[in-house]
Amino acid sequence: MTRSFVKMHGLGNDFVIFDARSEPLTLSRAQVRALCDRRTGIGCDQLFVMEPSETADVFMRIWNADGGEVGACGNGARCIARLVNDSGRDVSIETVAGILTGNAAKDVVSVDMGIPGLDWDQIPLAYAMDTAELPVGWEDLQNPGAVNMGNPHVVFFVPDANAADLARLGPLIETDPLFPERVNVGIAQVNARDDITLRVWERGAGLTRACGTGACAAAIAAMRRNLADRTVTVHLPGGDLRVEWRADDHVMMTGDANIAFTGEVDL
Repeated sequence: MTRSFVKMHGLGNDFVIFDARSEPLTLSRAQVRALCDRRTGIGCDQLFVMEPSETADVFMRIWNADGGEVGACGNGARCIARLVNDSGRDVSIETVAGILTGNAAKDVVSVDMGIPGLDWDQIPLAYAMDTAELPVGWEDLQNPGAVNMGNPHVVFFVPDANAADLARLGPLIETDPLFPERVNVGIAQVNARDDITLRVWERGAGLTRACGTGACAAAIAAMRRNLADRTVTVHLPGGDLRVEWRADDHVMMTGDANIAFTGEVDL
């Protein structure tokens, strides 16, 4: 069976996207892993299938490169919004984690990521603790903040974001029993009250050039500790995102969404 796809990226965080709104598509975990493989497949951090929705313009189904299905992806939501409508009209995107709203003007897209989850059982954690500053640590990475942006994140604040051995420590923290659904790991350096440098280890994908929900989580975690103002620029290896935590508690994220190429693949 041959299906058309679109390859997109947001700040280098790359996606393979199938449109199943008129022709259903079911993928196994093994198929997802094969398609995401950068040597023998198309290659991507995440794979999306656009499906019909009864409550929104489109339903976005999301898999990580390891074949595990997840609830949200900020960079991916920007890409889906651009595919559905890039003329500046609001696009509603249903996900497992809830409904997001995106507004695309060609390759610059803003997405309302909703209200962050800040309670310990919303992250979720294995037991109750203060999520603004968890009393836990792994070697030099200590006392992270925890935020759920449709998926779980912990954010460590360090003097130099590039100094941490995230490739080694990321998978250890991701799979720690403290996190029943595993966790995304952010290493954040606060440069000024409106400026943060961030690296992210994504659960199921590893080190990525950018992570939209991770940028939102880092901003919220910094704001909760009074390290940052309510609007910040987050610098990731792939580029910059603007994050605003509005007075109504909704988190707005703005960044690019680019089409790399289109093609067909034999499933």
